[in-house]
Amino acid sequence: MDTKALRQKILDLAIRGKLVPQDPNDEPAGVLLESIREQKQQMLKEGKLKKKDIKNDTIIFKGEDNLHYEKFQDGTVKCIEDEIPFEVPEGWAWSRLVSLTAIITKGASPKWQGVDYTSSGTMFITSENVEVETLLLESPKFLPEKINKIQPRSILETHDILTNIVGASIGRTCEYTLVDSANTNQAVAIIRLIAVDMVSYVVKCLNSDYCVNLMFANQVNVARANLSLSSLANFLIPIPPLKEMYRIIAHLDCSLRHISGIQSSEDELRQLILFTKTKILDLAIRGQLVPQNPDDEPASVLLERIRAEKEELIKQGKIKLDKKESVIFKGDDNSYYGIHLPDSWNWASLREIALSISDGSHNPPPNNGSGIPLLSAANINDNSILMNEISRWITNEEWKIENQRTNIEVGDVLLTIVGSIGRSAVVQNNNHFALQRSVAVIKPCLINPLYLMHIVQSPQIQKWLTDNSKGTAQKGIYLNALSLMIIPIPPLAEQARIVEHIHIAYKQLDLISNALL
Repeated sequence: MDTKALRQKILDLAIRGKLVPQDPNDEPAGVLLESIREQKQQMLKEGKLKKKDIKNDTIIFKGEDNLHYEKFQDGTVKCIEDEIPFEVPEGWAWSRLVSLTAIITKGASPKWQGVDYTSSGTMFITSENVEVETLLLESPKFLPEKINKIQPRSILETHDILTNIVGASIGRTCEYTLVDSANTNQAVAIIRLIAVDMVSYVVKCLNSDYCVNLMFANQVNVARANLSLSSLANFLIPIPPLKEMYRIIAHLDCSLRHISGIQSSEDELRQLILFTKTKILDLAIRGQLVPQNPDDEPASVLLERIRAEKEELIKQGKIKLDKKESVIFKGDDNSYYGIHLPDSWNWASLREIALSISDGSHNPPPNNGSGIPLLSAANINDNSILMNEISRWITNEEWKIENQRTNIEVGDVLLTIVGSIGRSAVVQNNNHFALQRSVAVIKPCLINPLYLMHIVQSPQIQKWLTDNSKGTAQKGIYLNALSLMIIPIPPLAEQARIVEHIHIAYKQLDLISNALL
């Protein structure tokens, strides 16, 4: 289940007046908006607001022609029907966000004020603390008390609405619920509503796809993406009658709580399924997944056949002699990775059981826009090759040149070796593609390629790949090191049984996952 999409669907129904039924006895939203205007005028008289704080306030109403109009402070009226994003029920109204607020402001970087972080003092809220309807305070920052004197308009008060307006987190909105005052920086907008009863509804409205899409549509990119306060203040907010607003909030809180519970259950189930699959692979690499059959040809004989096959291919000039290839034999402990194998199994290096180990192009051609796919590690997922997100294409002539290095065929095992190391898949068809250097091509000799793929995905081999990768900016594993990787080799018939068992178990787990999620 896509809980994020479900959440957004419920929010969308809420702000369109379709989540709870309307009650004709409810006082219309226009009365609530008139009360807000009166409160703002009173605050102006008391000196709590300045004229500049109300200069952009407007009144939005329906004319006799059933079109929407907006009245400005200077008395002018403008038809804004083309701005109204959707219809709302009778008794609802539209309002600019600025008309609902005492202030819409933001803070400033403490460094600009010559202020450094301290171990205590005034709490400092940044965009990292602002999540969707959640204020994260696990690792709070603090500033000296003097910051409140330097930046008085960015002092937070209980029930302020905080919205991220800079960077990748644009659009995340929550309520400041703490009693203690705090301060914030330029990446967080402070929205202080006149009517505190509206805070929860407006927070949810700002977190809806409708408002988040507005934020992204109005952002500008300078050094970092940012949303101006004027653009935010200009947002059109659908306002229900106050009593209906209470019903909406109660329904939303209940629904979103259930969705959060579903999400937690989904996460736990995903972890359980992942653990189960890992355990299956752990049993497979130990020879404990399927029973051994004494009639199976032992792995030692299989490895002899592999050596004979490779010698013949060398004679025919189809592969080159690997002077570094060696034979691994069973010692008294018969153990790698802390694993003791069944008697019919053997250890072997990847080099020993492969016809060749190569990687993709180290100098790939530029993107042609069409033609034959040039895949990277991003296109290799465990058990599958992703052909639906191709970022680079090459010509047929370029493919012929690139493919000389790898000669990709059905049954080859692809392994990611740069960046996200360790994902593997088997080539299942003859569709042409080439590879970048982030993917290795392993050509197994007389070894079940699906067995090799699954064993590479086992926790022991994954750890080996991680431990043997090199690099600082981006980790990678060299082909020479990869060729020395030791893997357990069961009899060929047992390899097939292991693959079949994994296939059935994974299919059942995926069915459970799809049914429950």
